[in-house]
Amino acid sequence: MLRALLRFFGGIFTLIVTGALFVALIAGGVIWMYSSDLPAHEDLARYTPKTISRVYSVEGKIIDEFALERRLFVPAEDIPDLVKQAFISAEDKNFYEHKGYDPMGIASAVVDAAQGARLRGASTITQQVMKNFLLSSDRSIERKMKEILLAARVEQALDKEKILELYLNEIFLGQNSYGVAAAAQTYFNKNLNELEPHEAAYLAALPKAPSNYHPVREVERATERRNYVLREMYQNGVLDQETYAYERELPLRTVQNGDFPSFRRSLPPRDYFTDEIRRQLSGEFGTDEFHGGGLAIRATVDPELQDDATKSLRKALEDYDRSLGIWRKSTKKIPADQLGDEATWRAALSNVDIARDIELNGIWHPAVVLGISEQSMTLGAEEVDGTIQVPREDIKWIKGNFFDNFETGDVVHVRQRTQDGAFERWSLRQEPRVQGAFVAMDVHTGRVLAMQGGFSYQSSELNRATQATRQPGSSFKPFVYAAALDSGYTPATIVVDAPIEIDTPQGVWRPKNASNKFYGPTPLRTGIERSRNLMTIRLAQEVGMDTVARYAEDFGVYDHLGRYLANALGSQETTLYKMVSAYAMFANGGERIEPTLVDRVQDRWGETVYRQDQRSCPDCEIVALPSGVSPRIVSNRQQAINAITAYQLTSMMRGVVERGTAARTVGGAGLGVPVAGKTGTTNDAKDVWFIGFTSNIVAGCYIGYDQPRSMGRGASGGGMCGPVFSRFMKEAIAKYGGGPFEVPPGGYFVKIDRFSGARLSDDASGENVVAEYFREGEEPIFGIAAVVDGGFVMGSNVPMFARGEDETFSSKTVTTATGEKVRIAPKASFGSLSSGGLY
Repeated sequence: MLRALLRFFGGIFTLIVTGALFVALIAGGVIWMYSSDLPAHEDLARYTPKTISRVYSVEGKIIDEFALERRLFVPAEDIPDLVKQAFISAEDKNFYEHKGYDPMGIASAVVDAAQGARLRGASTITQQVMKNFLLSSDRSIERKMKEILLAARVEQALDKEKILELYLNEIFLGQNSYGVAAAAQTYFNKNLNELEPHEAAYLAALPKAPSNYHPVREVERATERRNYVLREMYQNGVLDQETYAYERELPLRTVQNGDFPSFRRSLPPRDYFTDEIRRQLSGEFGTDEFHGGGLAIRATVDPELQDDATKSLRKALEDYDRSLGIWRKSTKKIPADQLGDEATWRAALSNVDIARDIELNGIWHPAVVLGISEQSMTLGAEEVDGTIQVPREDIKWIKGNFFDNFETGDVVHVRQRTQDGAFERWSLRQEPRVQGAFVAMDVHTGRVLAMQGGFSYQSSELNRATQATRQPGSSFKPFVYAAALDSGYTPATIVVDAPIEIDTPQGVWRPKNASNKFYGPTPLRTGIERSRNLMTIRLAQEVGMDTVARYAEDFGVYDHLGRYLANALGSQETTLYKMVSAYAMFANGGERIEPTLVDRVQDRWGETVYRQDQRSCPDCEIVALPSGVSPRIVSNRQQAINAITAYQLTSMMRGVVERGTAARTVGGAGLGVPVAGKTGTTNDAKDVWFIGFTSNIVAGCYIGYDQPRSMGRGASGGGMCGPVFSRFMKEAIAKYGGGPFEVPPGGYFVKIDRFSGARLSDDASGENVVAEYFREGEEPIFGIAAVVDGGFVMGSNVPMFARGEDETFSSKTVTTATGEKVRIAPKASFGSLSSGGLY
């Protein structure tokens, strides 16, 4: 009997052992099968998540941010215990006890499923980290097994705090917010250490399915889930009874409900400046690194000057648009059936894609036309209570009446019109079709202080300062003159202003001056001041277009300039950004600079990966300097052109401002410091330019239609862009100052007659007298002996440019040596001329 019992129990034991071995073999096989292709978990120790890259102004304020995944990385030690415990209570209350997976949790999930409940994952925080980082999100046995195996391994390699850090920085919490820091900002506009228990609990409620707990659309469900997390926190000892009872009764208050201001609203609207930083740095660092590398970018922008530049350009564009007297009917409309109820039309208006970043003499509010009568129009405007009225008086600049130009449902812009600070009436506004750009930079460093690439960034993201290539027209001429001055010509050189014909593959080209007149022999300075096309062509012919092109390319105006005489008049397209940076080299004495929008870029660890200013400071390493001695800053910049040449051109371009094509709008603006510059107006006034500078700042403007077409006979660089420059420069000078342009060593001044080019005595004075700067050792030739004719041989009866003679004087007809009749200024003639290819 005993033997039978022993045999029976022995069989049972053998069966158990065999079964256990069998199960162990199966388990081992499963583990081997799933672990053979597990991803390497060691990379988690080197975790570098995608984080927000931020752009800061020079004052250190955030002005923009860029991210594909909006994440702010926070180390575990900086995450408050309240936030940690909220997520642990909601997701994995045994987090600090288990070894990566929770057998009791898995068993409970299986029991619940067997009883008919929905199958849940029972994943620990460690398992969720494995899923988020190393595995897919598919619901399968294979993925779950791999998740458990990896979790067990990671628990051996990383401590609990590191695992929690990975989880709390990686988890998606809705609204494009990744990680708890970004989510706290998105939902409550708070830092983590400012969160209340009910706010931390709401964040901890989101990992399961953020869209299911939206604070507006699913407010009841979200509140119920938040209160569940609060209860778990209470049961786990995180909250006491009193705190729990208080917190669970609080309403769910979030940014999305309008209870807190949005963090994004505290930032200025994205503009052309920060978007250009994005475009340039994405090319430099790569799109992924720029949008996910957590870069800290210190921009060169001066927010005050940026605002001044934007307003000045917008005013010019709007003034021109309103001068046309045409209202272009709105292409944005709200259906009539949505206009009867205020809540409905406000909701519809908020969804209309229209610019909301325009501020010019007040904020431009999007508005919808609700009613039209003979003497007024009723509208509803964003951020304005009730309805508003626009009187008939406001549209007197438009052709036609309200009925001719508007329909109910039209979406337009309106702004308040004020007088002496008091509200006067509401006024209709329309975005101009004409566009333009403006750039200002420091002449010594190339730091861009302001950039506006159009009327409104939200209306058109094309940055016309950097991306639109346009004909610079006469604003290119200084580079022709620079090539000439470095080739042996002097400010006293006389150039013949007379008709020219050039054979081209397209036929005979007959360039002409803007006045359609000819002025005979003229000093070099007047060619710049009065922007004489024929003088520039002759000078380019003498110097050679190869030389002119090399100068233009060396200044960075072009990558390659075609060797055609027409290009001496600025017929080849370039960008305003390149032109302004090239002019900076005239202003700073000929030193080469590289324009930049960024002072410094730091990576996520605070290491500087780019620095704009490459100058050295040898004295900065010295502990103490003698009293009154400042550190030496050593520049390693090369010269773009000779410093004397740069000064000679600057002096000539001062003449443009003081008595030339910009005298009325720039010279007459009362800026209070010396200013130099050059206008540019292309054929048919399709593009108008002005680029000018003081001793500190260079700024430039261009205006034209995106699809080039004439802006009319009255359009000119001095008339349209000159005021833009002057308005801006008044503010820039008030902030940055200005002074005389520095005279380089190695030269001497000689007074000459600016009309004839003749040398005058040192004590000469008067409107005709100008002091020109010549190189030491250079013996300038004055008067008729210094004539440049572009290939002409002229007789002795060719008089100099007459004193005081300009475009207002009439011309007369003369006959050239070839028998051709031309019109020239009354004081010039052509005695004996022989063809030199130009005639």
